[in-house]
Amino acid sequence: MQPRGPKDRMPIRGPAAAVDTRKVWNIVTKSTKSVPALSGEQSLNRYLSEIKKYPVLTAEQEYMLAKAYAEHEDPQAASQLVSSHLRLVAKIAMGYRGYGLPVSDLISEGNVGLMQGVKKFEPDRGFRLATYAMWWIKASIQEYILRSWSLVKMGTTAAQKKLFFNLRRMKKQLEAYEDSDLHPDDVTKIATDLGVPEQEVVNMNRRMMMGGDGSLNTPMRGGEEGAGEWQDWLTDDRPLQDETVADAQESEVRHEMLVEAMDSLNEREQHILTERRLTEKPQTLEELSQVYEVSRERIRQIEVRAFEKLQKAMQRIAGEKLLPGMA
Repeated sequence: MQPRGPKDRMPIRGPAAAVDTRKVWNIVTKSTKSVPALSGEQSLNRYLSEIKKYPVLTAEQEYMLAKAYAEHEDPQAASQLVSSHLRLVAKIAMGYRGYGLPVSDLISEGNVGLMQGVKKFEPDRGFRLATYAMWWIKASIQEYILRSWSLVKMGTTAAQKKLFFNLRRMKKQLEAYEDSDLHPDDVTKIATDLGVPEQEVVNMNRRMMMGGDGSLNTPMRGGEEGAGEWQDWLTDDRPLQDETVADAQESEVRHEMLVEAMDSLNEREQHILTERRLTEKPQTLEELSQVYEVSRERIRQIEVRAFEKLQKAMQRIAGEKLLPGMA
């Protein structure tokens, strides 16, 4: 019988889960004062040395302790179950060292998963706690890595998370060690094996080569005084705000001038000029000649004359309003 781990019941890291985990941890710390504190990388070696002192439980011992905790919430039982599996957490956490996060933090998150596993473990199902808790430990560590790796969410689907946590391994298998984009054949291979689009493989590889998100406030040239920050070197190709406002105002003035200048044309001239030059889909000379029952040449002449009248009217109005470039 296969254990029901996070594949079937994924851990919920909400308020309720936090309370449950804290409850188990309180039980463990109250009953086992010798559990070493893991406060940083400096205490890591001491922690790893201390947890080796806890004995490995036999299957019978583990079953009896699990039953005692499941039925009576026995604090001593919970303490022994957790402490005897701290080495398992450390071993799993070491496998995630390549993501640039402190090992002590990975172990701490793994311990959270272990305590979730202890709380939900069902000894009567016939498998060992280590087999069941392993899924909770990995899920807790992976969730922490995804939260910490980037301010932008790295993956939302199971396939994307699988890509994130398997890309390095697959690149090593393919001997793709270059610090640049993957070869197209390698991209296709990885995308096919992991069941994700090829573009997601390319994007994820680029982000992981950069080591996650970088701060725009990072000092240039190793933090030398006066070197400035990365954000000081960013450029914006968009127009300046004052230029955009000025262009909008000038466009509005030109539109008002055009409307006023159109009043100098008669109705037929306005219609022909509008249909020939001021619409997205201009009408042909043939179409307008049928409307006014004249030749195409006559329509062309009216159009040219109307345009000349419009230009003169625009220049006159511009001179009155002193618009630069028009007078």
